[in-house]
Amino acid sequence: MVQKLIEIALRNRMIILLAAAVLFVWGIYSVKRNPIDAIPDLSENQVIVFTEWMGRSPQLMEDQITYPLVSNLQGIPRIKNIRGTSMFGMSFVYVIFEDDVDIYWARTRVLERLNYAQRLLPQGVTPSLGPDGTGVGHVFWYHLEAPKLDLGEQRALQDWYVKFALQTVKGVAEVASFGGFEKQYQIVLDPVKLQFYNVSLMDIMNKVKANNNDVGGRKFEMSDMAYVIRGLGYIKSKEDVENISVAQYNGIPVRIKDVGTVQMGGDLRLGIFDQNGEGEVVGGIVVMRYGENADEVIKAVKVKMKEVEKGLPEGVSFKVSYDRSGLIEAAIENVKGKLTEEMIVVSLVVIIFLFHWRSALSIIIQIPITLAISFILLDVFGLSSNLMSLTGIALAIGVIVDNGIIMSENSYRQLSEWQNSEHPEKI
Repeated sequence: MVQKLIEIALRNRMIILLAAAVLFVWGIYSVKRNPIDAIPDLSENQVIVFTEWMGRSPQLMEDQITYPLVSNLQGIPRIKNIRGTSMFGMSFVYVIFEDDVDIYWARTRVLERLNYAQRLLPQGVTPSLGPDGTGVGHVFWYHLEAPKLDLGEQRALQDWYVKFALQTVKGVAEVASFGGFEKQYQIVLDPVKLQFYNVSLMDIMNKVKANNNDVGGRKFEMSDMAYVIRGLGYIKSKEDVENISVAQYNGIPVRIKDVGTVQMGGDLRLGIFDQNGEGEVVGGIVVMRYGENADEVIKAVKVKMKEVEKGLPEGVSFKVSYDRSGLIEAAIENVKGKLTEEMIVVSLVVIIFLFHWRSALSIIIQIPITLAISFILLDVFGLSSNLMSLTGIALAIGVIVDNGIIMSENSYRQLSEWQNSEHPEKI
């Protein structure tokens, strides 16, 4: 078989050279489109199901949320394992699929099963899927430099302006906000007044929910004009909350301010984000989508940040907390430099020791073609160009040259034996 292949190659030299040129061009194209990262993505092929039910204990979350979800998600095809974690007010279910499963096919199957499992959960509890990112998807962190704004105003700016703008960047799965305070209206009730007016805590909650709402009416015609009737009820200020009626006492409405006080405050925090010990800051974490090019995503995010920065309040700017692109570029440049040096040294060694330019050329030309085929295979199998893969390619150059030298020497030996054989008519 090998002899036939060699014979065909020798008889069709132009076709072989054309095929080598095509592979080389294809390899250059694969290099340009192959994802680049500093570290290989060794995370599992998983889909995260997140459920929030605030105020409940871990044991209650385990019994009523995590266990029903894990039990019903086990029937999804091509699953390797399912892991569940319950904590105070939150439940996480990690659905691990086989490595060759498409991540978006897996997310679709999980969503289909969640529609069925929804009926087993408590009323008002809705599970959701985590972002379509990987374990190494946190590629860029930033925070806001805003000395004139308090932490609540910075968090509002991050959540309602910056986050939505950055999520439109191609390749970004999610922008997770951190730090600061999430503004909220807080009602501090007086238990003595609640008992006096015979009002329960659930009555307060239901009335506040019902009053923070717009309602629609029908069209009303008068004097050849049509009017649309609406009831405007969205809360816009602290006074709107204070004036919500929750009950009646001897025909007189009992309002929120009669049984307690209303204040602006921040949501419960489980931690803070401190910048170099200089104080708290507000910012976000950019999570890269599965299979994207980390270097290109970071560059696109930086371009978008320059556009967003034009619309920020005076004195507010972005500061980078973590940028993987520096590590990516430094690692790739280092390996590329070493790879180039190794190719030059190997080529010189081959030329000096063989001392025959045609033999040396036949060996040296294998190096770029082999590298091109390596990047083609990386692209076909969806593997990124990273420090590990490029280092492996660099280490393999010596093996490529060794094989070429052995084949070249063997060819010369065969030719020499043939020429010195007992059949001079073949010379």
